Amino acid sequence: MKKVYILGLMGLLMASCKPNIEPEKPSSGEGIDFSSYVAVGNSLTAGYADGSLYKSGQKNSYPAILAEQLKVVGGGQFRLPLLPGEYGYPGAKLMLTVRKGLCDTAAGLSPFPYTGALDSAGSSNNIFNSDGPFNNMGIPGIRCIDYLVPGYGALNPYARRMFVNPAGSRPVDEMVVAKPTFFTLWIGSNDVLGYAMAGGDQAAPAPGGTNQISNVDIFNAAYDTVLSTMKRKGAQGVLINIPDITSSPFFTAIPAKGLLLSKKDVNNLNDLYNPLGGWIRFEEGYNYFVIEDSTAPNKFRHIKDGEYILLSTPQDSLKCKGWGTLKPIPARYVLTAGEVLKIQTATYAFNNIIALMARRENLAVVDVNSYLKTLQKGVLFNGSTFNTSFVSGGAFSLDGLHLTPRGAALVANQIITTINTKYRATIPMIDVNKYNGVLFP
Repeated sequence: MKKVYILGLMGLLMASCKPNIEPEKPSSGEGIDFSSYVAVGNSLTAGYADGSLYKSGQKNSYPAILAEQLKVVGGGQFRLPLLPGEYGYPGAKLMLTVRKGLCDTAAGLSPFPYTGALDSAGSSNNIFNSDGPFNNMGIPGIRCIDYLVPGYGALNPYARRMFVNPAGSRPVDEMVVAKPTFFTLWIGSNDVLGYAMAGGDQAAPAPGGTNQISNVDIFNAAYDTVLSTMKRKGAQGVLINIPDITSSPFFTAIPAKGLLLSKKDVNNLNDLYNPLGGWIRFEEGYNYFVIEDSTAPNKFRHIKDGEYILLSTPQDSLKCKGWGTLKPIPARYVLTAGEVLKIQTATYAFNNIIALMARRENLAVVDVNSYLKTLQKGVLFNGSTFNTSFVSGGAFSLDGLHLTPRGAALVANQIITTINTKYRATIPMIDVNKYNGVLFP
């Protein structure tokens, strides 16, 4: 009886100590109207993933995921300029596939263009009159400075699909056709990314200078115009800043010191390079790749920490053709320290503009720049860990630049946290685990 009494007493004590906390009732906060949410941005906003734009990617974009969550606090219909199928537009998306490379003896998993049904017929057609106006105004390829260009829809096939007047209007004017009451604004990444993806200073000239870093003054004027236009009718919103390129696996998946050599390989390579003076040396184990550099002796050298080899580097050339050892990796596939500094300087300047304008307009900033650096180390959500590792990390798709549905959900939660904090809303968080990362065959 004594034991029973003690157990019963413990139960009563535990019950009396249990906190009686009810989940907060969802609320839109202090006067925020989510009935017409418009997302302004580039490919990250559009749902571009795996090197292309396709229907399920659009449906799992961070604005689409966020819009579903906003419905519990008065959010309205969220129209997407959906593509007809899963193939990809304008080219095939990447899929993780088991296959052999040119010099592989065994098959392995690697990204390969989708071989499913070619269901992209009609993708280039303007669909505004049938399906618009659209709430997701993410336009792959657009830079901040492009928002003031008349007739931009004639230059960009994604914009041409959904603009009211593709051949005449400016993108900034098309952003408010759906009459936003709330908006997210994530633009500016492409103003540095084009330069980075093209190999920095070694980039070949591109039409309109799309692979050059944008002028800061022009960026400032364009961002100011876009923001002022979005707020003209009293809409509230949040701004999203530009992430550091080194947060994405496109620049980190191939480590600078990722060249694994056997003792035999080392002896052969050192014999080859010794006549040049011995300033190129290899050791058994992991080594730094050899890259082109017009300022180095003989115009090549070892890559250094803080420099990056692009994921676009042909993998068969690294494996089979001696790139990085017998032949320097071409400069267009490498970002040197000087080029990285230019990118980081511009990113800092653009983010400073975004922060200043947020303070001016009393808007909150979603600091994706800092969040993705945290994600590099790994974040835990409901027992699952996510990071920015290529393929296995769960957040980035097979192009190494754009988000998986799971990565989009992570970003959407950062936006919700910012909205809740700024506007004292109580929008529920998204269950990230119900969305896919990279799909395995």
